[in-house]
Amino acid sequence: MKIIILGAGQVGGTLAASLVAENNDLTIVDMDRQRLAELQDRFDLRTVQGHAAHPSVLQKAGAADVDMVVAVTQSDETNLVACKLCASEFNVPTRVARIRSPDYLAQDEDEGETLARKHFAVDHTISPEQEITHYLRRLVEHPEALQVLDFAEGRVRLVAVRAYHGGPLVGHELQVIRKHMPDLDCRVAAIFRKNRGIVPEGHTVIEPGDEVFFLAKKEDIPNVMRELRRLDRPVKRIMIAGGGNIGKRLAMTLEKNYEVKLIDHNKQRCAQLGAELNRTLVLMGEVTDEELLDQEGIQDMDVFCALTNDDEDNIMAALLAKRMGAHRVMALINRSSYVDLVQGGEIDIAISPAQATLGPLLSKIRRGDMAVVHSLRRGAAEALEVVVHGDAKNSKVAGHRIEEISLPEGATIGAIIRGEEVIIAHHDTLIQSEDHVIIFVLNKRIIPKVEKLFQAGFSFF
Repeated sequence: MKIIILGAGQVGGTLAASLVAENNDLTIVDMDRQRLAELQDRFDLRTVQGHAAHPSVLQKAGAADVDMVVAVTQSDETNLVACKLCASEFNVPTRVARIRSPDYLAQDEDEGETLARKHFAVDHTISPEQEITHYLRRLVEHPEALQVLDFAEGRVRLVAVRAYHGGPLVGHELQVIRKHMPDLDCRVAAIFRKNRGIVPEGHTVIEPGDEVFFLAKKEDIPNVMRELRRLDRPVKRIMIAGGGNIGKRLAMTLEKNYEVKLIDHNKQRCAQLGAELNRTLVLMGEVTDEELLDQEGIQDMDVFCALTNDDEDNIMAALLAKRMGAHRVMALINRSSYVDLVQGGEIDIAISPAQATLGPLLSKIRRGDMAVVHSLRRGAAEALEVVVHGDAKNSKVAGHRIEEISLPEGATIGAIIRGEEVIIAHHDTLIQSEDHVIIFVLNKRIIPKVEKLFQAGFSFF
């Protein structure tokens, strides 16, 4: 595909890295000449310096002859104007915009369209703050997990957990799961051992330290996790460091069900948060203030989330909170190199905003009918929810049992959603047209093969 990415920040750069690896024809536009030079040195792509919403810059970038424009600059207004111009002046078929403001995402009561779609010709919107808030909420709901991802509108979840020494299934073959849980149906989709992906089979033995990804119905997740690792105490008390957009959204989401405290250093912002939040206790102070953390009972906190705009503050606050007794700590970290350094040490979970946003963007870009795409392990692997079309005559998937499908090596089918029914995949499961199939891909290099496999032949259309 020919794609223009507007904005070379963390999200734009991460997206470019992912798409270049799949042999797309990319052009990236940004005002920052140095940032563009860095990307051009690392990847096979074209760069254009200039304002993303200027017609002359879009023309220079080749907007008249592209399949898609993805506007991910820091400015909502720039992204919206760029999409409008790409539709009206250059007839770009698909336009995706990153939007932060809830006002642009709000639906018109009469017509049911968002402002972005109705007035700015945006086909798909991505809200980083919204995606990260959902991501954090799921981690709070399952505090033992390393990653929790939703499929089928939340009915199916993919959960990653670290197998611990002495766990019920550690040292046993995967086929033992059924004996342990005869009433539950789940599927281990993949195992990562020392950063190496393993396609699980019945005789695969789980070892201590393995990162185990499993699929199950949402309501079955707690029981499945109990088999894989010791359950942490239930979460009751949460402290959020940073009252920006993400901190505020997370507090709003959690305050109905948990005791929430939020710390921010800005007096005016604290007053605003106090007025907008109902049950959250808002505190003014520095997130790395040891005395303040001690006074507010950091040792009693079940979860501590460091969500300021500063990577170093988040790392220091999370480390301090952990050392002072917080049970589980999470830190939002923009620099991808920092994420790999700190995760799994004293900081339980390091979250990359760019990676959290990447999946929803990829779902709009992938070939084939992709309902959901989740980027895993900092982009090394992916989980896809693909809609099946066609029949046994013109499709390599529809009308075939899983054991008959020639999946690329490193890809496994974990579950099928058929209407309201959730079917955990087994070798003899028959896939039908319009099924939603959840696939785990250990190596993203095989994504094009998976896309091709699920595309129906021309006779279907």
